[in-house]
Amino acid sequence: MPKDTSASAAEAVQAESDAASAGSRRSHRKSRVGVVVSDRSRKTVTVTVERRVSHSVYGKQVSRTKKYHAHDEENEYRVGDIVRIVETRPLSKTKRWRVAELLERPE
Repeated sequence: MPKDTSASAAEAVQAESDAASAGSRRSHRKSRVGVVVSDRSRKTVTVTVERRVSHSVYGKQVSRTKKYHAHDEENEYRVGDIVRIVETRPLSKTKRWRVAELLERPE
């Protein structure tokens, strides 16, 4: 009998660690920081994210930009705001991101 209790205790510990790792997996979503360039759509903002990469041949730093459609439930973000967006489930044909927080608002 003592052998079974230690085995079940080990299984319980393993189950707890699996549950904890499942919860922590959700926190590993991609996030980007960018500038809101359009707020014309309802509950959607367009965010431009700029990243600096090294050119593969010449080594010079080159800026690459990409636009993302992000979900804005309360329509609170305006053009010029610097925001953080995070990856989420597909919300529409083009929306795969949502605005997580406002980092800076121009005066």
